[in-house]
Amino acid sequence: MKKHNFYAGPSILPESTIKNTADAVLNFAGTGLSVMEVSHRGKEFVAVMDEAQALFKELLNIPDDYEVLFLGGGASMQFCMVPYNLMKKKAAYLNTGAWAAKAMKEAKFFGEVVEVASSKDANYNYIPKGYEVPADADYFHITTNNTIYGTEIKEDLDVNVPLVADMSSDIFSRVIDVSKYAIIYGGAQKNLAPAGVTFVIVKKEILGKTGRDIPTMLDYRTHADQGSMFNTPPVLPVFAALQTLKWLKEQGGIAAMQKKNEEKAALLYDEIDRNKLFKGTANKEDRSLMNICFVMNDEFADLEKGFLDYATEKGMVGIKGHRSVGGFRASTYNALPYESVKALVEAMQEFEKKH
Repeated sequence: MKKHNFYAGPSILPESTIKNTADAVLNFAGTGLSVMEVSHRGKEFVAVMDEAQALFKELLNIPDDYEVLFLGGGASMQFCMVPYNLMKKKAAYLNTGAWAAKAMKEAKFFGEVVEVASSKDANYNYIPKGYEVPADADYFHITTNNTIYGTEIKEDLDVNVPLVADMSSDIFSRVIDVSKYAIIYGGAQKNLAPAGVTFVIVKKEILGKTGRDIPTMLDYRTHADQGSMFNTPPVLPVFAALQTLKWLKEQGGIAAMQKKNEEKAALLYDEIDRNKLFKGTANKEDRSLMNICFVMNDEFADLEKGFLDYATEKGMVGIKGHRSVGGFRASTYNALPYESVKALVEAMQEFEKKH
């Protein structure tokens, strides 16, 4: 039976990424060696790193005064690297979920943290609006997509201070204007590669302004100056990332990918809104294109386990909702085919007929 992979992360990757990476594990670039056992300084892997950075810039139309870094430590390491490199006295944060809250916690080690707004009062089921960002903040941090709660900021904000965004779960899913951001970062295990590599897009001119000494490995300038080769990079995930970047270009680029993602999301959201058994958990205007969260309607709450079992029998994997929301979560990342969303919708319709 075909499996429909709705896991929130690590998650589905393009078939070509998996196949090409598997091939390289056995024989990388005709060397007769595995990609896991060659020198990261050898010309074969240097070519991989160079091409991955170049494709990153091409696909996102990144201006010349930005660097693309491939680092370790996950997005969680960026929770401290961002304030270490940018905060002088004060930073502003928008609290839209668990990961935004964790980023705020780390930033407090480096100075004052202003929570400009929060949706915690409603279990993060909406994106706050109408807040003001302090003009004297060193930067404003947002989490664009909230995987647990199924909300997303789908526009590039205009603010009067440097804008920093955690785009772990929606990078490459929609067109963005990189020039509006000082830093964009994220773990790769949603839309790019296996876990183990973190991408950072950083505007070079904002670095080195805090007046503090920064440990070598936590200084963005270290990695920018060395082309992400200061220490051994996560070789295998970087190679896999390159395969995904090639696949994205073959699909027609980010605008084409956004259109496909909007079609997948519309198909599932329309069914959630139509089907008497289910209801969405996120405010409609803030619904994520990447993580679609829904629960049983109150009068059918006792059918939750039944539907989960039924969907599993139909080949759905990874649709159980996060414990803090409950119900179901269908993650519809770039590599998830339309037919998988269609199969989930059909399962929902069949379950509705039975009950």
